[in-house]
Amino acid sequence: MSQWEKLTKMPSAFTQQLHDLYEKEALPMDVRHYLSAWIESQPWQRAAADYDLALVLFQGLLENLDIQYSRFLQEESFLMQHNIRRYKQNFQRYQEDPCILAGNICWFLEKEKAILQTADLAEQVQSLQVEQGGFVSSTQQDLDRRTASLKNEVQCMEHTVACLEEQQDEFDFKYQTYCMEAVASKAEKDKFQILINKVNECRQNTLVGLNKLLTNAKALTTLVKKELAQWQRRQQKACLGAPDSVCLDQLEKWFTCVAECLFQVRGFLCKLEELVGKVTYENDPVKAQKPLLQGKTEEILTDLLMSSLVVEVQPSMPQGKGPLVLRTGLQFSVKTRLLVKFPELNRSMKVVTSMDCEAPQIKGYRHFNLLGTVTKALTMAESQSGGMAAEFRHLHSPPPQTLKEQKSGGGGKGANDLSLSVTEELHIIYFDTLFELKGVAVKLQASSLPVVIISNSSQQQSAWASVLWFNTLSLDTKDILFFANPPAATWQQFGQMLSWQFVSAAQRGLNDDQLEMIAQKLFDKQESYDVCSVPWAKFSKEKSPDTFWVWFDGIVVMVKSYLEDLWRDGLIMGFVSKGKERTLLKKKQGGTFLIRFSESVVGGVTFSWVETITDDSPYLKYIKTRLVFVSKGNTLEAVPLMLTDVPHDQHPQPMNGEGGGAAGASGDCLETHLDLHVDPVLDPMLYDSAANSGEDVMYSSSPFVDSEPLDASLLAPAL
Repeated sequence: MSQWEKLTKMPSAFTQQLHDLYEKEALPMDVRHYLSAWIESQPWQRAAADYDLALVLFQGLLENLDIQYSRFLQEESFLMQHNIRRYKQNFQRYQEDPCILAGNICWFLEKEKAILQTADLAEQVQSLQVEQGGFVSSTQQDLDRRTASLKNEVQCMEHTVACLEEQQDEFDFKYQTYCMEAVASKAEKDKFQILINKVNECRQNTLVGLNKLLTNAKALTTLVKKELAQWQRRQQKACLGAPDSVCLDQLEKWFTCVAECLFQVRGFLCKLEELVGKVTYENDPVKAQKPLLQGKTEEILTDLLMSSLVVEVQPSMPQGKGPLVLRTGLQFSVKTRLLVKFPELNRSMKVVTSMDCEAPQIKGYRHFNLLGTVTKALTMAESQSGGMAAEFRHLHSPPPQTLKEQKSGGGGKGANDLSLSVTEELHIIYFDTLFELKGVAVKLQASSLPVVIISNSSQQQSAWASVLWFNTLSLDTKDILFFANPPAATWQQFGQMLSWQFVSAAQRGLNDDQLEMIAQKLFDKQESYDVCSVPWAKFSKEKSPDTFWVWFDGIVVMVKSYLEDLWRDGLIMGFVSKGKERTLLKKKQGGTFLIRFSESVVGGVTFSWVETITDDSPYLKYIKTRLVFVSKGNTLEAVPLMLTDVPHDQHPQPMNGEGGGAAGASGDCLETHLDLHVDPVLDPMLYDSAANSGEDVMYSSSPFVDSEPLDASLLAPAL
């Protein structure tokens, strides 16, 4: 397929770019179209720098225009004859310098290629999204089909009600005329009976159609609410760093469609009531069935509306570690959205915020009020897509008011005897408004995911651990006593949650090998970790203050602050156990080194290398190293660390080199470790300014360390 054929078959969004390109007069689109095969087969780029070749191509262009003119002459296409003749005359101006024409055509062809590449990339992205989320895509297609079908049913019902009104008006007019006559024949009475029978049949058909329409609307409402629940779960995971889509535009489309249809059904029922007021009779089906249909309509509409107010953006501080962690006295923002979009409600619905409306009565549980702008109108100006939204940007909570302890009504340990730490306390922000439209009034409420409120920045890391645990394991988003008895996480849940931290920090999650090292750290070596689980205490409380979470989070912060590009490109292994480290370095040549995340120093890295030594080498007894602390300001503080001062079993141990001889023999390799603590998370060997500071970071006899920045690979030969 030629380049031009591909361009003409692009989606409309990209064909517009093509039209914009050929608005320029240098190369008319008609010429490009009719001479496409010839144009694409010529060496225009070479001709732009070669006068003789450019002149040949220029003459060839004019000859091809003459041929095309003759074709239009035979086809009696007067307009195209005129255009081709005009184009040929315009091209005559390049006769003196045909290289300019060659350059222009070359430029157009390159621009075409760029448009094609953009279109191809968009198609690949769309295909990948469909492949990765095939189930979601099929669900969306099903909902689109059902909403379109419901709208079609409503349109048909609108026609049915109009026909019913016409039939009744005809009957009413003739009946009134009949009543004005003194005497009526039996034939006329029979005609009226036929007319009223038709009206009755039409009313019955209308009621049957309305009942079917409401049944379909209820089923669709159930599906839309199910999709909303899935969106809320995706939002929970997205708050933790999962790359899930949380766009509400599709949900808004479905909610609005169903609501509009139900309001139209209410209009149909009002019309039936109006018609019954004009004409009724014994056993009128409308009188019997309309109240039931009215109640069903109100029930479905109310159910839909009560789910339509959502928290689009969860509470977060501008410089917090993540969403859902708030600090007393500091401002935070949160955004609500109404999924039923009626332009006539713009700025008319006021949303009021509050906190801890259903706070538990337990000892020590803190109670908070909200300060700032606590009331705001839903407006289309708050959403880029034109949705009805209200964003609260300047909310904050004052210091807490402690609830008075409630006495237990009986013996035993009651709920008020529970004891939760500050970072295990969960609080909920509520959003209330009133939906009023066309006689429908429904109170709406939305609530945030549980937030953790701290009073000191030192509590932030522990608070984020609580947010991670709750939103990984809890589907009940109002379970504020979750940490009274927190469940354990399966290894699959736990590993996925850890991986999301790296996705959020550096756009790349953990691979299977990295997760296996972490699993070994938690459970020791196992054939399978599928049956393993991690309790809350093991994640965030055991071995305090250096809990598993403190260790892991220190690594995440280090990678995000200083190694993001290398991590994103897959150049860092990082999570390597000591056993795996020995396997990788064994039998490597002297100078081969490996860098891994330290298992003992929070936010640090461990360097291991192979070094050739003799039996009489002084390094067997003494190696000079330095433990370096580095701050974000790149201030280095070198502290001498003499390995002779550490226990004997922690001294460097010889490893077999390439020769595979016994330990201590000539040609052996020495493995030694250097833990570099980063405060908060920087290692001098991985940062240019540290390397250029002139500090003697490690002793100069080391075969691979010098003042240059470290190579990206984790296992590399000697430099």
